[in-house]
Amino acid sequence: MDSDKLYRVKKEDIPKLEKLLSVCFAEDPLYCKLIPDEDTRKRLMPELFHCDLEEMFATCEIFADSPELKGILVVSDESEPYNFFQYYLTELRANIKTDEYLIKEDPSLRAFWNFVLGKDYLNEKWTDQLHQEERIHIIYLAVDPSAQHHHISSLLLGETIAYAHAHHLMISLETHNEHNVAMYEHFGFKLYGVMEKHFDLKQYCMIREVQ
Repeated sequence: MDSDKLYRVKKEDIPKLEKLLSVCFAEDPLYCKLIPDEDTRKRLMPELFHCDLEEMFATCEIFADSPELKGILVVSDESEPYNFFQYYLTELRANIKTDEYLIKEDPSLRAFWNFVLGKDYLNEKWTDQLHQEERIHIIYLAVDPSAQHHHISSLLLGETIAYAHAHHLMISLETHNEHNVAMYEHFGFKLYGVMEKHFDLKQYCMIREVQ
C-alpha cells in the first residue's frame, strides 16, 4: 500500500509505537480477556507490542497520521508477493519471543494459557473463508485517546479505502469492540461474521467489498 498523505513509520519510531499501542489497547476487550489482571496487563503489553512490531516491520506496512504518531495503521497487503518461508520464520520467532516473555513475567502461566486458547483471536484465520487474495487486511487501527475526535481515524481509513478502490482490492478487519462496528459500517464495511471461542468475547469480522 502507498499513500502520499500518511507518514510511513520507521524502526526508530518503535518506542513511540509501543507506548501508543499500550495506551490505545489498555482497556481493549481482547487484552482484558487475555490478561485479566490490570497491573499484569500494564506490565506485559509494551513488550508484547514490541514483539508484534518486530514481526510487522518485516511482513506488513505501518503508517501514521504524522511523525508525531497520534494514530497508527498497520496493514497487510495480501495482493503483494511474499516469501512464504521468510514470513513463516519471522512469525515463528515472534511467537517464541512472546511465549518466553509471558512465561517469564507471569509465573502463574494464566496469561500464557489464555494466549494459547485465544490464538484464533490473534490471527486472521477467518479470512481464509473469503477466498480472496486481492485484499488488504487492517491489523491495527488505533488513535491516541487524547487525539480522538480530530478525524485521524477518518484519514487513516480513508487512505486505505482510496488505495483499495484504485487497485480493486477488498478490505478485511476484525474488532472486539462492538461500538466500533457502526463506525466501520459508516465507511462501507459490512459484518461478515461473529466469532466466539473459549471466552465470553465476540470478534466482529468485517469486510469492505471490491468497489
